[in-house]
Amino acid sequence: MRLTIFRKFRIISPLLVLGFLICGPFAVSSFAADSRIGFLNIQKAVSSTKEWKTKFKKFKADFTKEKKRIKAKERKIKKMLEDLNKQSFVLDPELKKKKEDTFRKEKVAFERYVQDQNAEFGKEEKEMTQKILIKMMRIIKKIGKEKKYTMILEQKVVLYHDKGNDLTGIATQAYNRANK
Repeated sequence: MRLTIFRKFRIISPLLVLGFLICGPFAVSSFAADSRIGFLNIQKAVSSTKEWKTKFKKFKADFTKEKKRIKAKERKIKKMLEDLNKQSFVLDPELKKKKEDTFRKEKVAFERYVQDQNAEFGKEEKEMTQKILIKMMRIIKKIGKEKKYTMILEQKVVLYHDKGNDLTGIATQAYNRANK
């Protein structure tokens, strides 16, 4: 019994392959004729919104202020090191050790502060982007339904597409209208 099933499969299998080869192009062209595909640069759509530009302007201003604070702290630590190097030959060994310990603590605290600030700004930017991205995805789905698109793809995964099907600007405008 087992051999007969395999024999039937040997006959059916080539017939299925032959059928797909003959009918396949018609099925694909039928899908292509009935489908409507749009393309979108999601990063550009998000970063072109008024909300993103406003939030990013504030984010950048905060980042610039923090950068100035970090530079000031860095200058303070460099000054401590210079003073320590200048005085190292004339200082009492105990006092020198205390100053070296103080310098190391300040340097470690500074490095930790810089790492924390970088992490905080990274987290803040990610959260800001995520919130806008979630809203943008709703807008894209709405555009897809209203304009009867079969699918909307990210431009970065497509090798070529007709620029007439680029929905980036449309999505950004729809987002701005919806989020005044």
